[in-house]
Amino acid sequence: MSPTAPALPRHAPAELAPKQLGELIALAHLLADASGEVIRRHFRAPLAVADKSGAEGTMYDPVTVADRDAEAAIRALLAERRPQDGRYGEEHGFEPGDSGLTWVIDPIDGTRAFITGMPLWGTLIALYDGERPVLGVMDQPWTGERFIGSRFGAELRDRDGRRPLRTRACARLADAALYSTHPDLFERGHEKPAFDAIAARVRMTRFSGDCYAYCMLAAGCLDLVIEAGLKPYDVQALIPIVEAAGGLMTGWRGENAAHGGRILVAGDARVHAEALAILSQVP
Repeated sequence: MSPTAPALPRHAPAELAPKQLGELIALAHLLADASGEVIRRHFRAPLAVADKSGAEGTMYDPVTVADRDAEAAIRALLAERRPQDGRYGEEHGFEPGDSGLTWVIDPIDGTRAFITGMPLWGTLIALYDGERPVLGVMDQPWTGERFIGSRFGAELRDRDGRRPLRTRACARLADAALYSTHPDLFERGHEKPAFDAIAARVRMTRFSGDCYAYCMLAAGCLDLVIEAGLKPYDVQALIPIVEAAGGLMTGWRGENAAHGGRILVAGDARVHAEALAILSQVP
């Protein structure tokens, strides 16, 4: 996550025809292939790491050549194939387009995991229509897993083939498995007590995972993800995956999650409503 990010443009979206959306999904796969080629050579290899946080006492925010070069590879392919579209990424900022569509990129979501050799990271690629992301890809090039979501559905592609994604039923917080990337995401005054109130009621709470936790929720392996302080590139690719798998992904007041901030993700509407009743009270 970056400490600052420009605002994404907001406007009424144009409906994409099925053929057009299919072509854009095919392009998203090519983008993930290109970034994966860059990233794999750096994982679990000696790597210089810089800190983007810029101030003592703020949360460590690492970045590597793998992050920057992977996003550059995605942008180069987009400039060739879709020069009319906007490009918005964590490492190289915002370049507006004139098509009404913007590609939203996080080349490595989970850089802390990446630099410590853990495979709980992924490349996030979304296509934003001015209101919401219409497609999302989470690619994990080391494990060979790729999660895809759109109005056509949600699926996992891996070395064993393709299978649809579906969230699991969970009627109550008391039965839920909850994930969050790190407890320090939450402001101590209001956000942390609200998160702790939910954590005290669930069956199990685990930290870490970044984008991988959202995909495991879509795959029916866990029930809730709660985070705060996120940017659009942290969440946009994950929204179509979660929603097409049957889950809900909103802000803490039930609002559109596309612009980041405080995020609540649930695989079942019933447990989403129970968590939202607590989180929506936070000022």
